[in-house]
Amino acid sequence: MKDALRNHWPEYLMEAAGLGLFMVSACLFSALLFYPDSPAVGAIPDAFVRGALIGIAMGLTAIAIIYSPWGKRSGAHLNPSVTLTFLRLGKVRPWDALFYIAAQFTGGLAGVLLAAALIGPPLAAPAVNYAATIPGSWGIGGAFLAEALIAFGLMATVLSVSNRRPGVARYTGLIAGCLVALYITFEAPLSGMSMNPARSTASAIPAGVWTAFWLYFTAPPLGMLAAAECYLRLKGAAAVRCAKLHHQNAYRCIFRCGYVPSLFPSPSREGEGWGEGGHSVRREARAMSRRAAA
Repeated sequence: MKDALRNHWPEYLMEAAGLGLFMVSACLFSALLFYPDSPAVGAIPDAFVRGALIGIAMGLTAIAIIYSPWGKRSGAHLNPSVTLTFLRLGKVRPWDALFYIAAQFTGGLAGVLLAAALIGPPLAAPAVNYAATIPGSWGIGGAFLAEALIAFGLMATVLSVSNRRPGVARYTGLIAGCLVALYITFEAPLSGMSMNPARSTASAIPAGVWTAFWLYFTAPPLGMLAAAECYLRLKGAAAVRCAKLHHQNAYRCIFRCGYVPSLFPSPSREGEGWGEGGHSVRREARAMSRRAAA
């Protein structure tokens, strides 16, 4: 535990900051587009359109975090369900998983509290309610099913895209962000579109809303773990490269993948950096030695 905390604490803080920023964005756009006295409500009376705008905003927020320097380094899980799934796949060490999850819960709550300080009373208004997630028109059973299905879909997509050749894998974050936008637009009326126990907890604590809260702790991890099991049966454990959503970059990786950043990272050289023990780094070193000898 001490070694993990001493060596990997920057990644833990990045995970906390990532979900914190996501929650600040969620609260800001929720207040802007659903607080009754907001000018945006009068300008855009259609609630579905305003929900779609929040979806686009949050999808772009997710993409920005994933492709930020912090997201590239931590892997941008931002979700205990994602971390638990990669733990099951053998790509995250247990202590790292524990600290990642603790950071996600802490960062998410800090983000909502920061947003509350910035926004004030509009965030606590019933129409906004700290962007809390509650079951919608299909009731608790429908919300549970919807949460499980969208979690399954997201993880199945992440595994399918991230484990392809690097030219395709680099778009994992973009595709995941697009899914977030679609889910918020079309699924949020059913369950609030959580897919994330830390995200729901961050809103529930200041809002004091715990309606069927158990489903946000069970359906998302069950859906993602089910997607992982399906992937393992179809492709095998060896097909899972790593736990990062964006991997081909110059940042270190703390996960079980054998990746070492190349001395000279270049997006055009697909596959560089992969391989147990950092073979690409040794190749670069040998090439430098040959050039020096010449």
